[in-house]
Amino acid sequence: MAQGSTIEWTEATWNPVTGCSKISPGCKHCYSERMAKRLQAMGQERYRNAFRVTLQEDLVDLPLRWKKPRVIFVNSMSDLFHIDVPDDFIIRCFNTMQQATQHTFQVLTKRPERVVELAGSLPWPSNVWMGTSIENHEYTWRSQELARVPAAIRFLSVEPLLGPIPRLPLNRINWVIVGGESGPGARPMEEDWVLQIRDRCQRYDVPFFFKQWGGVQKKRTGRKLKEREWNEMPALATI
Repeated sequence: MAQGSTIEWTEATWNPVTGCSKISPGCKHCYSERMAKRLQAMGQERYRNAFRVTLQEDLVDLPLRWKKPRVIFVNSMSDLFHIDVPDDFIIRCFNTMQQATQHTFQVLTKRPERVVELAGSLPWPSNVWMGTSIENHEYTWRSQELARVPAAIRFLSVEPLLGPIPRLPLNRINWVIVGGESGPGARPMEEDWVLQIRDRCQRYDVPFFFKQWGGVQKKRTGRKLKEREWNEMPALATI
């Protein structure tokens, strides 16, 4: 399923895969899992398997049909590098991104080690950004894995931020997004944790994007950090 997005750092979503499985603390209150179950209950065919990994074969080439340039979040309802997604399917998705030069694609995974394993088999055009999620200091190794990937832009999604990360690895990282958890059972995020990462990004000249404070009602808490919004991003590729 492809659609416009309310996610602050992108414009549209493309989901050639739906469903995932939990592998670290940031997954505990997964919004995609809640949404998938809701869509299954509504009778949506693409979510007939609820949150089990499902390949959406007919959507692999969908971005080629979108003529207007868009910034596209790949698999907002899954993880393209999940172990249950075959190598050849991942390669097909990357080939689509390589051909769809009018768009910028943001691929986010919690499994950067698999990206490293497959990197030599994938095209890496400048319109494909590769990112990984980090929720606390125990998962900063993901940034170090991501640094090994030959993407034009490598980014970190530090969301939900669940604890202080005093030395977030920024070697070969081009963008950092930070956000608090939202929705039922949302765990709190402290301002000092966010400022620690913002200051480190400024020190190393890495664009910093603050997505949200989160909470059960995230609209009430908003997006401002120290009385302003932080919307820094890398420049989009010109191909």
